[in-house]
Amino acid sequence: MAGLYASGNKRYRALVNRSFSRMSQNNSFVSRGGIWVLAQVPLLLMALLIPMRFGAGQIIPLHPLGWLGTLITVSGALFIIWGFVSLGDALTPFPRPIANATLHRNGAYLYMRHPIYSGVVLASLGWALWWLSVGGIFCALLLAFFFDRKAAREEIWLRQYYKEYPDYEAKVKKFIPGVY
Repeated sequence: MAGLYASGNKRYRALVNRSFSRMSQNNSFVSRGGIWVLAQVPLLLMALLIPMRFGAGQIIPLHPLGWLGTLITVSGALFIIWGFVSLGDALTPFPRPIANATLHRNGAYLYMRHPIYSGVVLASLGWALWWLSVGGIFCALLLAFFFDRKAAREEIWLRQYYKEYPDYEAKVKKFIPGVY
């Protein structure tokens, strides 16, 4: 291998250099942040199933805390839908932005930078309350930590893609309007 890369073998060196220059533009599952997408699947399943399996509640809540959880779950679902609609054709499950997409600062994105993640965490917290599940609350907190880290990685790419992102980031909070 070292002999192929020797200074006299310019054709091989050009091939290697061309291959490495394409790697940064690679559109593979991993380079788009696919590992984050795969990691969130079991966390979302845990947040859905653990409250139902180990909680003391039921599908039609009888306890006032269960009714509060129902309202919070519906609110979280509305945030998710609002985020989907606001993002439009730039929607992707991957943290890396879609090429040629514009930075969206309207709709839900006027108030928070990651309304879909906020909605998922809010819905999972509400779901845990709906089912009166301490384990479900733990799952919701785990999801909150996960989406905070996923959003941090996503924002690195957003700063690279959009020169106006740091200004947007300074004005709009990440998950909770006016707070965080």
